Amino acid sequence: MVSWKNLDTYAAFDKLTALKGHVDLVGMLAGETGGERVKAYQSPMAGGLLFSYAAREVDEDVLEALAALAEEAQLIDKFEELYNGAVINTGENRMVLHHLARRQLGRPVIADGVDKREFYVSQQKKAADFAARVHAGEIVNEKGETFTTVVQIGIGGSDLGPRALYIALENWARATGNFKMEARFISNVDPDDAAAVLKAVDLSRSLFIVVSKSGTTLETLTNESFVKNALTAAGLDPSRHMLAVTSETSPMAASKDYLAAFFMDDYIGGRYSSVSAVGGAVLSLAFGPEVFARILEGAADEDSLATNRDIRKNPDMLDALIGVYERNVQGYAATAVLPYSQALSRFPAHLQQCDMESNGKTVNRFGEPVSYKTGPVLFGEPGTNGQHSFYQLLHQGSDIVPLQFVGFRQSQIGDDIVIEGSTSQQKLGANVAAQIVAFACGKKDENLNKDFKGGRPSSIIIGDQLTPEALGALLAHYENKIMFQGFLWNLNSFDQEGVQLGKVLAKRVLAHDTDGALKAFSDMLAI
Repeated sequence: MVSWKNLDTYAAFDKLTALKGHVDLVGMLAGETGGERVKAYQSPMAGGLLFSYAAREVDEDVLEALAALAEEAQLIDKFEELYNGAVINTGENRMVLHHLARRQLGRPVIADGVDKREFYVSQQKKAADFAARVHAGEIVNEKGETFTTVVQIGIGGSDLGPRALYIALENWARATGNFKMEARFISNVDPDDAAAVLKAVDLSRSLFIVVSKSGTTLETLTNESFVKNALTAAGLDPSRHMLAVTSETSPMAASKDYLAAFFMDDYIGGRYSSVSAVGGAVLSLAFGPEVFARILEGAADEDSLATNRDIRKNPDMLDALIGVYERNVQGYAATAVLPYSQALSRFPAHLQQCDMESNGKTVNRFGEPVSYKTGPVLFGEPGTNGQHSFYQLLHQGSDIVPLQFVGFRQSQIGDDIVIEGSTSQQKLGANVAAQIVAFACGKKDENLNKDFKGGRPSSIIIGDQLTPEALGALLAHYENKIMFQGFLWNLNSFDQEGVQLGKVLAKRVLAHDTDGALKAFSDMLAI
C-alpha cells in the first residue's frame, strides 16, 4: 500500500536540499572530462530517442539523492497503482487510464461492467474501420464524391494534442505516402476561427468531428452550430458530414445528427486524450489507422521504460526528479521546451496545457495547502526562431530557466541545400549543440554587456527522425514526467478546477446574473 505524503516530509528531500548549488556546470562541461560526462549522462528512450542530461545540474551525489527520493516517495509503486486501476484522480473520484489506451501494463481493469482495455481497443478499431471506408471511397458525400478534408471541432485537450500530433507528422506523411486527408482544427469560440477555416475548405468534401466528452462544452457546441449553419446554407445535409467523439452517456451519443460516433470515457482526461478516440479519429482519417497505431506503439514502449525502478534506465522518472530538484531546491520558476524541429511547432503549446493544468496547484491530494512550489511556468517555440526572440533572457536574464531541447539528425521531407559548406539540417544541429554548450559554459568578457556567466542547465532528447514511433515516445515521456512530478508534490494531477471557474462565470455573464466588477467588465465588452 502506497503512502501519499508532501514533498517536504521526505528524508531524502532534506538530503537533496543540502546539495543546492552543489554542481559546477561550467567546470563539468568545459573541462577535459566534459566529453566523458556527455557519454555517461544519457538514457535510451523508445522510438529511437535518447535523453541526454549531461548539461543538467546533477552529479553522482545528486543522482544518488534523487534515487533515494524516488524510492522513498514510492514513485513506481504509485505508477503501478495508477495503471492497475486505483482511483488516482481523487478530486473527481476517477481512475486514470490513458496508459491503458496504448497497452496493458498490468492486470485487467474492469469498470462500468467492461474490461477497459477491450473498450479502448474496440473504439480504436471502430475509428480505423471508418477511416478505411472513407479512404476506399465507400463513405462519400451527397454527390458521391470522396472526402478530402477532416476538421476537428474541440477545445483544450480536444484540440491541442491532436493538432500538435497532426502538424508533427504532416510533412512525414506526405514524404512517405501516408498522407490521406488534410486536417484542420476549430477551437476558439471567436467566430473568426471557425469562419476562416470554413472559407478555406471545400464544405461539400469535408468531414467535421465534434469532440466533447460531456456533450455540453459551450465553445464546442457553439462552433458546431456555426459549422452546421454553413453546411445548411450550402445546401448540404449536416448529418452526412458530422462525426462525434463523446462519452456513451452524453446527449451526442445517440443523436441522429452524426454520421458516426466514437466513444471515450471519464477515465482519460482531456489533456491526455490524444491516444483515445479524440486523437484516433482525426489522425486515422488524416494519415491512416496504421500510422495512429504506430504512435500508440511508441508511447506504449516508453510507458514500459517508465516502470523501471532504476532512475538511470527510466528517462521519464529521471527527468521528473531533476525537474523537482530544479524547482524546489535550485528555485527555478519556469521551464522552456525548445524543439529544433518545425514539425513540433505546436508541441510546446500542448505541453503547456498538459503540465500547467495538471500541476498548477497549491493544495495536495487531500485538499490541504502545500508549503512548497509546484508546477513551473512552461513555454517554448521552435529553434532557430526562438534564438531570435526570447533567448536573450535565457542567456543573460536575471532568472535562470532550465531548458529542454528536442532535436533530430534528419529532416522529414529530405529536401535540403548546401550553403557555405553545410546543409540546412547541419546548421540546425550545429545551432542546438552550440546553444547547449553556450548556456552551460557561458563566455567571459571584460565588457559585462557581452559577458555570459553560463551555469544555465538544459537537457536534450535526440533522435534520427521524427517518426510516428518517436512522436509517441515523446508524448508519453512528457505525460509520465508530469505524472511523476505530481506524485512527488502530492498533487492530484488529473483534475482542473481552475479551468471550471471561468466556464461558470462566463455562463453568469451570458445570463446577465452579474454584479460589481463582473458586471462592469461585461458592460465594457457590451455583452
